[in-house]
Amino acid sequence: MEGYYYKPRVDWEVLADHHDGVIATTGCLGGHVLQSLMNEGFDAALAKAARLQDIFGRDNLFVELQDHGIPEQHRTNPQLLEIARRLQAPLLATNDSHYVHRGGAVAHDALLCVQTNSLMASTDRFKFHGDHHYLKTAHEMRSLFDELPSACDNSLWIAERANVEIEFGKPQLPDFPLPEGFHDDAAYLEHLTFEGAHRRWGETLPDAVVERLAYELRVIGDMGFSSYFLITWDLIAHARTLGIRVGPGLGSAAGCAVAYCLQITDLDPIRYDLLFERFLNPSRVSMPDIDMDFDSRYRDEMIRYAAERYGRDHVAQIVTFSTIKARAAVRDAARVLGHPWSVGDRIAKAMPPLIMGRDTPLYACLEEHPKFTDGFKMAGELRQMYEQDPESREVMDVAKGLEGLRRQDGIHAAAVVITKEPLTEYLPIQRKPESGQPIEDAPVVTQYEMGGVEELGLLKMDFLGLRNLDVITDTLEIIRHTRGEEVDIDHVCLDDEATFSLLRRAETMGVFQLEGTQMRALIRSLAPTAFEDVAALVALYRPGPMSVNMHNDYADIKNGRKEVDYFHADAEEILGDTYGLMIYQESVMRVAQRFAGYSLAQADNLRKACGKKNREVMAKERAAFEDGVVATGYGSDLGPQLFDIIENFADYAFNKSHSLRLRPRRVSDRLPEGELRPRVPIGAAHLGEEQPRQGRCVPGRVSDNGYRGGRAGRERLGVELHARHLGSRQSTDPVRALRGSQRGRGPRGADPGRT
Repeated sequence: MEGYYYKPRVDWEVLADHHDGVIATTGCLGGHVLQSLMNEGFDAALAKAARLQDIFGRDNLFVELQDHGIPEQHRTNPQLLEIARRLQAPLLATNDSHYVHRGGAVAHDALLCVQTNSLMASTDRFKFHGDHHYLKTAHEMRSLFDELPSACDNSLWIAERANVEIEFGKPQLPDFPLPEGFHDDAAYLEHLTFEGAHRRWGETLPDAVVERLAYELRVIGDMGFSSYFLITWDLIAHARTLGIRVGPGLGSAAGCAVAYCLQITDLDPIRYDLLFERFLNPSRVSMPDIDMDFDSRYRDEMIRYAAERYGRDHVAQIVTFSTIKARAAVRDAARVLGHPWSVGDRIAKAMPPLIMGRDTPLYACLEEHPKFTDGFKMAGELRQMYEQDPESREVMDVAKGLEGLRRQDGIHAAAVVITKEPLTEYLPIQRKPESGQPIEDAPVVTQYEMGGVEELGLLKMDFLGLRNLDVITDTLEIIRHTRGEEVDIDHVCLDDEATFSLLRRAETMGVFQLEGTQMRALIRSLAPTAFEDVAALVALYRPGPMSVNMHNDYADIKNGRKEVDYFHADAEEILGDTYGLMIYQESVMRVAQRFAGYSLAQADNLRKACGKKNREVMAKERAAFEDGVVATGYGSDLGPQLFDIIENFADYAFNKSHSLRLRPRRVSDRLPEGELRPRVPIGAAHLGEEQPRQGRCVPGRVSDNGYRGGRAGRERLGVELHARHLGSRQSTDPVRALRGSQRGRGPRGADPGRT
């Protein structure tokens, strides 16, 4: 970041150090050579061009010519030809492209006015000359430079010499620093997993637990993701050690038993029959993605710790780009055109409301589009304004060009990248200073957005500052000070009748996910009597399920207003707890496993394929599925019927892991029957400290993990791992071994002993 000043900059020395393999040009009117030519004279420009040629080489520096109809270009182009002749440098004809087609000039001009808070009618504002800054065709360029054909030919010469290879999709995880006694990441992860497993399930691990952990560890190790879990565990352990409240784990990661053992998540995936393949699919190599929630006041501390742990030049936050939405485009267009505010407001209010949570783009309001038919039907008044009111037509024409453009860049609310080598080995970076902040103190941010970072195989992690956790922390502190009581918020009872009575009355204002007007109406209709009903509410109150009336069907069947209708009697075993409805993605996967003989990995691929709606892929999936149903003995009639159901449900079936994790931990999630429940301060559990225990747990059901094939091999692997960890559990404090003196450092005011 040396030399950074509002935008990344390089000096002559940096160019000289990194010139190998680079082809350079003298640039546009804003470049060094042309600025010298216009302000200092021919000799100064010649000296600049010669210096660039000395750095890059005679065949690697091109004298760049442009013609956008700008007077300065017409005046300087003959002088550039003379510079090229004297240096014997090749010519290159180029065209600045700020929009794709010539007709985009008006929208581009409007965007400049939006960014500079100007009016398009102003004569003294910043604007581009003419409408030639678009992507011109080869024919247009050769016509423009017909007297200099070599300048156009040289673009092909450059293209033939260019050889940039960027490898996508290959994970490039940072190295996790291992303590002594462990030869690789997989061995240390295995050690930590079984240490945690004994804390979760007791001294004697059930066979299903050992088998599940053995399978997951093998998949994680084979896919090369052991260090990912160690890095995530270490970050969360750091937060817990310092008394920073951490969320229970987001999304499909709740289906991972290894994450549960490492206290990355706090939902027992075996008890709740959550699927590991929904989180990590061994037949589809993609990076795991575990979101981490922290008390929002300490998010910066977590980023600071990551930078200290892996190197400050290895950690950056990720940029995000905001786009101009339809209503904002209309209001912006009206403003830059000089119309009163009421004009833009009137047009914006005539646009269709959100439909199933989605906005209707302006172009789809004016012309029917198959994806937005409902919005088009509701935009009749808007089309009438467009056809009959010239003022509205002018505003909407400009707004159509603005809609979807990127307004500005910012910092993603959660995403952070951690790299193995310094950041600049993989991607460009910048600083994002706030007003009045010294540039050297501003956060480092990538110039690639999140999708690009992930495609490069870099480790993207979400550090989300969650205000709900702030409220919980402060509430517990208030109770401690005012009443002298220690409330164990992490172990609350989930069968409290008073709570369900409150829910049935829909007195849920201020309750996360349950406070909206329509949601409260659904709660009254469904009348929850168990926590599984609350999880179902979260899954049902989504655009997809509501569009096919599934939310009302669930409520009616639960309360006896409608009969359960299973597509096959054997489906009751899988869909009995959801009244025959596939409201969870895991349900779709279980159905494919049971009726078509799919492995869970294949079932997850089927789920994703159905969601994408690719006709060619869907035809192959349908044939394979129907053949599978026949092979499992269910006949030829059920396959087509069942695939139709799955194809529709895949659009809106919700992730069960995500739905269930929106709850606090349950007493019975922790230990089997008869074990005493520990009341553990944050951070103590993973340090191996003996804690006082109180209260007995209710029995917990361990369900079949449903893995297909290779059972004997899994059992042998499970027995081997079980024996290894039963007799040789180490008492070494892994956090202390890794961090040394770092344990004492933390956020200002943090109490390491805080619950």
